[in-house]
Amino acid sequence: MSPRKLDPDTRTTLVDIAARLLAEHGAGALSTRKIAAEAGTSTMAVYTYFGSMSGLVREMVHEGFARLEQQFAGVRQTDDPVADMAVLGHAYRHNARVNSHLYAVMFGGQSLAGFSLTEDDRQHGRYTLATVVDCAGRCIAAGRFGEADPLLVAHEMWITTHGLVNLELGGYLIDPVGADRAYEAMLTSLLVGVGDDVKSAAASLAASKKRRRREVETPEPVTSRN
Repeated sequence: MSPRKLDPDTRTTLVDIAARLLAEHGAGALSTRKIAAEAGTSTMAVYTYFGSMSGLVREMVHEGFARLEQQFAGVRQTDDPVADMAVLGHAYRHNARVNSHLYAVMFGGQSLAGFSLTEDDRQHGRYTLATVVDCAGRCIAAGRFGEADPLLVAHEMWITTHGLVNLELGGYLIDPVGADRAYEAMLTSLLVGVGDDVKSAAASLAASKKRRRREVETPEPVTSRN
């Protein structure tokens, strides 16, 4: 008899429930009993799908980055790579907002109930940065950015956007300097800082706004990786 096929929807549900319990109630809520009760399944399901609670925690990290990669995949490459970069930034922010329960776990910002991330776990999500590195390279090739290391430029974009997102999710960015206004000002400074001129940067940011709803804010179904 062939082994029972695992249900990718059940796997995703267990990951979402575990991450939400962790985010809303802290490390003490992360138990097979509570996860199974929320999912309407047996405690054995956690071990069937993930091997252990440590495996489930690791899967939260991997799932979070898989969803970020899926969000980036919706951003088109156009003849305005600076606008593309701006849209990628908004995609990062949007992914963090709609998957806030996974976001803190992805970067080790949430207490993990004694389950620590390995160095491999911490570096796992770097594959998502490749999209930003490629975009930075296209900005340089187009003469919009000065001669620079695309990897370093991508890190600057990531580090700055990540910092804003943490404040945004925490509810610290309020009017008259809300998250959108702060991000646009910050992004303009970054773009000009790496070589773009103010007028061109402003035009690209304006173009990116017209693309956000279609490429970033229209939800796509979560596709399981298994």
